[in-house]
Amino acid sequence: MSRHPFAFDPAYRLPALAFAITPRTAWVDVADDELRVRYGPWSLRTPLSNITGTQLTGGFAFVKTAGPPHLSFADRGISFATNGREALCVTFATPVKGIDPTGRITHPGATMTVEDPMALRADLGW
Repeated sequence: MSRHPFAFDPAYRLPALAFAITPRTAWVDVADDELRVRYGPWSLRTPLSNITGTQLTGGFAFVKTAGPPHLSFADRGISFATNGREALCVTFATPVKGIDPTGRITHPGATMTVEDPMALRADLGW
């Protein structure tokens, strides 16, 4: 299993802390057959076989990303952002639970601002 810590920018630390998101409570794990995201009290899990693609992205606005996970109203994607610079967006064949504990809202993709997006991409097999 490989662990990918989130890259926290100083400006993002206080808004994240208000939601119990810290370097000790936020990471991405890639196991032999599963992707696991922990982001404070939120989590996302899916088999690696559910991943249909990855894309490097970035240039996020602070107000649209700081704090808790954010839901895209355009495509229902979820963003786990601790900076606005660079992230890896992962798409799924079958949408997954993440932002909503009831599971009514599912996500066709997840964006994660880990320290090394390229290493995460490689660990996912892309």
